[in-house]
Amino acid sequence: VHQSKLDFFCKLGYGKQDICKVLENLGQEALEDDVLKELIRMGSKPQALENQAQPAQLKLVARGSCSTTAGLQGLGEDESDVSNSLRPIVIDGSNVAMSHGNKEVFSCWGIQLAVDWFRERGHTYIKVFVPLWRKEPPRQDSPIADQHILEELAKQSILVYTPSRKVKGKRVVCYDDRYIVKVAYEKDGVIVSNDHYRDLQNENPEWKWFIEQRLLMYSFVSNRFMPPDDPLGRHGPTLSNFLSKKPVLPEKKWQPCPYGKKCTYGNKCKFYHPERLHQAQLSVADELRAKTKVPLALGKEEERCQCSP
Repeated sequence: VHQSKLDFFCKLGYGKQDICKVLENLGQEALEDDVLKELIRMGSKPQALENQAQPAQLKLVARGSCSTTAGLQGLGEDESDVSNSLRPIVIDGSNVAMSHGNKEVFSCWGIQLAVDWFRERGHTYIKVFVPLWRKEPPRQDSPIADQHILEELAKQSILVYTPSRKVKGKRVVCYDDRYIVKVAYEKDGVIVSNDHYRDLQNENPEWKWFIEQRLLMYSFVSNRFMPPDDPLGRHGPTLSNFLSKKPVLPEKKWQPCPYGKKCTYGNKCKFYHPERLHQAQLSVADELRAKTKVPLALGKEEERCQCSP
């Protein structure tokens, strides 16, 4: 009787220790309902309910992989690969701010729009260079809008002030364009500016090539930062390839031949022929030559056979 009741409640999912304690207290001849009430009163729960009460931790598994560790490692590698595959961004703060302010006001909001655009794409290294004297209160000849944005970007280690000082009442300003080109060249990044830096191109031939190949122009359309989709022209790379270290080549798409089966170019045709996938693509002239060579070769062999006896 003890064993039968033990097996019955074990099948329900209760532990053996709890069942034995209840049977000792109530006796071996206790009814099953009484044993079940006592188990519930003691707080004992079936294993199935305990598993439901404690949900298992969700683990991400890579598609096609059997192990969870491989999936988690793959996820981390993908995130790091995305950030590592994008080029560093160096922004000419003065050029961007004056462009957003229609060359009349130094608009710091334009710098914020450019930084946000590259952040949304996933770029982690973003630097903005602005002369130090832009921290001074605005004047009538050099108005500044939203000047607090400069301090916010500086606290985030995004904005860098190029040095400047006053000597006998005159401001001595370092050339901020040199900082921009030098940092972008060392980081192998991209310069965001509408300036061509012709004076710096003439100084260094390596900088000349770098500025020509890594300069990203832009426009502001209704407070929207918009770089071109073809930064180096129609025949150059796309914007995504321009901003990434590992460009992705587009798949070659074959255009179907406009003549279809009536085409007489054969293997010299540059278009796609779906009916010639499993055929030797020979031109009509080559096919005729091949057909004429076969009977000539047969006739020569027959003559040799007749002459041999």
